Amino acid sequence: MADELLRYELDEQVAILRFDDGKANAISPAALDTLNAALDRAEKEARAIALIGRPGRFSAGFDLSVMRQGPEASQALVGAGAELLMRMVESPLPIVAGCSGHALAMGALLLLAADRRVGTEGEFKLGLNEVAIGMTLPQFAIELAEERLSRRHLQRSVAQAEIYDPSGAIDAGYLDLLVPAEKLETASIAEARQLTELHPRAFAETKRKLRGTVTERIRTGLTADLATFVVR
Repeated sequence: MADELLRYELDEQVAILRFDDGKANAISPAALDTLNAALDRAEKEARAIALIGRPGRFSAGFDLSVMRQGPEASQALVGAGAELLMRMVESPLPIVAGCSGHALAMGALLLLAADRRVGTEGEFKLGLNEVAIGMTLPQFAIELAEERLSRRHLQRSVAQAEIYDPSGAIDAGYLDLLVPAEKLETASIAEARQLTELHPRAFAETKRKLRGTVTERIRTGLTADLATFVVR
């Protein structure tokens, strides 16, 4: 699979998804379609996934040009984004996120949905900045934050829109380890390859028990959650 948004490569049992729109890696309808198609393929032929952003930009979040088209367009995009996050949380395959730079809003949520997160050293910003720009954080985002972020950082990260550098993002819970920028891709693929050594069924069933309750809560309230979501 190769297109203008994502390059797919199967390296032994690791599906490598290089997400690069040439700009900010915004999460648009096209990006969501492309990412879902890549996950479809990976689930048929791989044992683990490495999702890697473009140099300097993992993802700046939802496409603002779509978000500003009105409530119907923004709710549709955010709802589709929530579905992708739940799919990642529920994926039977281990997913490693290679955070290649800035990761804000939906970009940060992708990190929370992944199983393991490798970050790159540098002057990058990571976090949930919605409140700072006048947006109420959707409940599904809060659910993911409560599941993955440190309790010490939860209020600061969610309600106060604190943004972290890569080192701070490890302490907060957005990342698991840091490597130099030139080693980000290699390290992310190596982490994914290590996870292929786990027993597939045991991993999938244990992950479901560990993380399944968060998607149950999200699905239960998603319709009401989206109905109250507005962009100001």
